Amino acid sequence: MLKIYGVYRSRATRPLWLLEEIGKPFELVPVIQSYRLAEPMAPGAPTNTLSPEFLAVNPMGSVPSMEDDGFILHESLAITLYLARKYGGEIGPRDIPEEGSMVQWSLFAVTSIEAPALKLQSAKDETDEGKAEIGVAARTLKRPFDVLEKHLSANSHLVGGRFSVADVNVAEVVRYAQGHTPLFDSRPALKAWLEACQARPGFKAMWDKRTAEPA
Repeated sequence: MLKIYGVYRSRATRPLWLLEEIGKPFELVPVIQSYRLAEPMAPGAPTNTLSPEFLAVNPMGSVPSMEDDGFILHESLAITLYLARKYGGEIGPRDIPEEGSMVQWSLFAVTSIEAPALKLQSAKDETDEGKAEIGVAARTLKRPFDVLEKHLSANSHLVGGRFSVADVNVAEVVRYAQGHTPLFDSRPALKAWLEACQARPGFKAMWDKRTAEPA
């Protein structure tokens, strides 16, 4: 059976959401991030990213990882793109140009959006330093968010006029910045697209499981 190593409170949300969309059975092998544990190497500690049994699967010690009929793959976006192509039907690419576009949007999200979006999510606006970090991150996101706004003003989805793995990958990165409402209030197409993605039953099922997981 297909296995996903990780937890819902991690970048594993990307393949886990995709799997909800396509209805592919899988086994979730719980692997928690070591930094969330006071003593990750203590006897009886839950399996984590420093555990020898997980390092035997992924020597980098990062989640998620995937095993599919003996084939092991790491990195969340590589996993989603693989699953979409193999099992996703219309969520995956219909042809090589669509596959290229799906890869392009996925890489665009992690190279142009993820770092400043994570900064927006984690920075505290109670301090001058935090406010400055938020201002820099928001300014950094203006150009890539404008790119998305322009595209989504003319297209219902990122690729092929339908919901696809590209929407999963990009929406899960854009989500990190969702708490900074000015970025979205000034970009109605982007806001509407993200809300539509998150209204899908697949996302809701994934998010309910994430919410139920211990923080």
